[in-house]
Amino acid sequence: MKLKLKITLLYSLFISTSALAELAKVQVNGFDVEYELAGKGKHTILLEAGGSAGLSDWDPVFESLIQHARVIRYSRIGNGGSAQIKKNYSSEEYAAEALLLLKTLKIEEPVVYVAHSYGAYIARVFAATYPNQVKALMLIEPGSEHDVDIMRAIDLPRAEKEIAAIKLDDMKNGMSNQYLDFWAKRPLPDYPLIVDIPVTVIASVKKYKNPSVLFFTDKAREMWGDLHSKWANAFPQGEIVITNKSYHYPQNDEPEMVVAQVVKLLERTK
Repeated sequence: MKLKLKITLLYSLFISTSALAELAKVQVNGFDVEYELAGKGKHTILLEAGGSAGLSDWDPVFESLIQHARVIRYSRIGNGGSAQIKKNYSSEEYAAEALLLLKTLKIEEPVVYVAHSYGAYIARVFAATYPNQVKALMLIEPGSEHDVDIMRAIDLPRAEKEIAAIKLDDMKNGMSNQYLDFWAKRPLPDYPLIVDIPVTVIASVKKYKNPSVLFFTDKAREMWGDLHSKWANAFPQGEIVITNKSYHYPQNDEPEMVVAQVVKLLERTK
């Protein structure tokens, strides 16, 4: 019993110490950026979180992914445990900082860029601006400059009211690190501005029982799937994965599916 108790205590201590361990940090543009780098393999994956999320956005899939590749996840400046600043960031600036992070970590080979939600803005700009640094692309429930077009196409007067309310809600805490870029509706790079590389897009069309805004209505869900299907299929090596089992966070609701699709993308990548 004493030996068992000691083992249990040691195990508990190990777990609590691991949970409290600080993530590594590096300086990017003079600011602290938290990151985690683990795993090994033929490919290096860069995980780009959505919106104001940090690297914890990838908690449900990170441990599985590092069984298949070297994986980097990080929190953009202003998010997670990175330096807390407020700045009107553009996706171009975020993409440049992602490149600086890779250089700081001495990642020389092109990465497989996996991005969620608003992170797709950054990944698309990165892939078009630094084509030699990306060899494959996965966008999960990607934010798009055409999101609000879906609402307007369904009911323009109602859409304008809802869009105005959402903008105010987004900015209620003052300056945002991504929403001004999001609402600018500047065209983002498509094929062939993003070169011919393996591309996978995961889009959810799961229907909401009580949609709060037009964007979550059944019609909008169908249009969302069509939008991303056309975008992915424009690439010679593009694939679209449509799911009706999760909402905006497939990595939370369907982690096994997301990991399987990442592995499939790795297999399609030279």
